[in-house]
Amino acid sequence: MTASLVERIRESVPGLRGSLTAEADLSKITWFRVGGPAEALFMPADEAELALVLSTLGEDVPVMVLGLGSNLLVRDGGIPGLVIRLSGKGFGQIEVADSLTIHVGTAVPDLRLAKAAGEAGIAGFSFYRGIPGCVGGALRMNAGAHGGETRDLLVEAHALDRQGKRHILSNADLGYAYRHCSAPQDYIFTKAVYRGTPGEPAHLLEEMAEVARYREEVQPVKERTGGSTFKNPPGHSAWRVIDEAGFRGHRVGSAQMSEKHCNFMINTGNASAYDLETLGETVRAAVLDKSGIRLQWEIKRLGNFAPGESVRPLPPLS
Repeated sequence: MTASLVERIRESVPGLRGSLTAEADLSKITWFRVGGPAEALFMPADEAELALVLSTLGEDVPVMVLGLGSNLLVRDGGIPGLVIRLSGKGFGQIEVADSLTIHVGTAVPDLRLAKAAGEAGIAGFSFYRGIPGCVGGALRMNAGAHGGETRDLLVEAHALDRQGKRHILSNADLGYAYRHCSAPQDYIFTKAVYRGTPGEPAHLLEEMAEVARYREEVQPVKERTGGSTFKNPPGHSAWRVIDEAGFRGHRVGSAQMSEKHCNFMINTGNASAYDLETLGETVRAAVLDKSGIRLQWEIKRLGNFAPGESVRPLPPLS
């Protein structure tokens, strides 16, 4: 099945310039260092090649996009269909268009965007220094930290749909809310246009240094983690309700809620994706029992469980 998908793509688009790999080991590119293989992993050379592959790919083939692998848990059974990862070479451009406007490819890491804006004297981007992801993920989830959010700065986003057709979406089109974007799930973001406010480069770079210092002080940034595990419930902090439920440091095998920041799951050794997801659902159940608060996952969980495995989520609200 895997070989036929790769062969099918190569037959449909001869002379691919990007990378196309069968049974690609996704654990090597996720921050948790867990997860099964992708049936096929495609790293397109540029937007035109991505559009061409999408236009020739049948609707029967599932398509999924990975960024830097930070806010992500790939299940042990892997991901069927085509997994797309945008490369820095094809989607990593940053262009300061004028004194306040930046055009940026969606493979650009958030911290690199923050630095480029700071050096150009464009304020408003320092919060991105504390987000361990890339611009594509920031667009998809309205990423934010330290009082700033993506929607505060974004002018427009460029995307390809499942058929390879290009779309330009305004900030309003994206329907942003807290950690939410209403753009169609099958849209693949390729470029963003941001606009900030005037600032002094030296001051902005110091702001970013302070964000980095704070993050290292309070978060387990040197561990194998995926960032914040759960969204903050309205009027509450996720870490606090987890702590109050007694789950700081709680373990399932080598998966652990961090002692340093208990809204971070970490892989302390040889945890599986099953261990990590089981831990997360255990915490959700405990918090609901203790406080009545239903935590929502911020980490994206993708793919299939391994044979014989399943994790029972909280039952939906009736």
